[in-house]
Amino acid sequence: MFYRSIARPFLFRLEPETAHELALRMLKVALGSEAARAAAARRFGREPFGALARFGLRFANPLGLAAGFDKNGVAIKQLAALGFGFIEVGTVTQHAQAGNARPRLFRLPADRALINRQGFNNRGAAALAARLKAQGRPPCVLGINIGKSRVVDVADAVPDYLASFELIHPHADYIAVNVSSPNTPNLRELQRADALTALLDALQRRNRELAAQYARRPVPLLVKVAPDLDERELELIVDVARRAQLAGIIATNTTTSRAGLRTSARVVAAYGAGGLSGAPLARRATEVIATLYRLARGALMIIGVGGIFNAEDAWAKICAGASLLQLYTGFIYEGITVARDINEGLARLVQQHGFRTLDEAVGCQAEKLLAVSHQPSALAR
Repeated sequence: MFYRSIARPFLFRLEPETAHELALRMLKVALGSEAARAAAARRFGREPFGALARFGLRFANPLGLAAGFDKNGVAIKQLAALGFGFIEVGTVTQHAQAGNARPRLFRLPADRALINRQGFNNRGAAALAARLKAQGRPPCVLGINIGKSRVVDVADAVPDYLASFELIHPHADYIAVNVSSPNTPNLRELQRADALTALLDALQRRNRELAAQYARRPVPLLVKVAPDLDERELELIVDVARRAQLAGIIATNTTTSRAGLRTSARVVAAYGAGGLSGAPLARRATEVIATLYRLARGALMIIGVGGIFNAEDAWAKICAGASLLQLYTGFIYEGITVARDINEGLARLVQQHGFRTLDEAVGCQAEKLLAVSHQPSALAR
């Protein structure tokens, strides 16, 4: 494969964030025209299950690109042409911010993983809203992920999130509320039931007000949670999300754990703090999905994220209870064919396991997985 044999070795010789920026620029140029994007969409686009109905939206396929890859929404149409059923941009904050000092992104090839402590580097919600207005609607479902500005104390988080929410609301098909990044100080405090209730209630109230003002339905709201939560904490989050009438939960963000890595402890320690993503997160993320699926009892859709590189990884998340999927690290390691390959593989697995539709498979192994998950995973608390 061209990517694995030529493109990835070249990019992996570069500093990770430099490689990321170069890849985005190359993608923008290569797929800058409508004709080029149409050709790419024919090559990579797949709709093996027909349109999937999820929280009032219709997805061409279940695989999306997670927030973090295109923080500022500069290549949405190009990324959509690579076969993703939805793109989530951000995390975006009310105030533009540079993020943490570089270097802040690190590869762990032996583990098929990344460590990042970028810290919500973005140009701000107003800039993103202006860009999206100028670009027009993308050819896929568009999610926008919002977070807390670093200059705002966690006690003042609600008005900060509301300011971002109001700016991007007209442009989002759904909005994800990020309270789980480990790279903004004290952000994860917002996962506590009282703080999360105040935040989600305020956002949902404003959501309904804006819907009435512009004669449109409220935008589906989801919350993104950490993998480093125990079952009781997940239960409280589900209760809060249900009371706030959220559309779903994104599970999971990156982990602060470094357990079970093949990369030497000396190298990992040198990289320092940050969230770990990729293959080492796969099992724990799947356990969290299964737990949320059992707790939510169908009241909340789950977007499964964490360690998805191929169709088998994606299938595990579906069987645990995910109705949609996202990846980020898998895109870095597998390249531009990853969405096509996973969607084609999922179609084969659905048929192989005797299901008529993808929806029939959602959660089919959740109880079995939880029954054996009492043996702690490498990333369990």
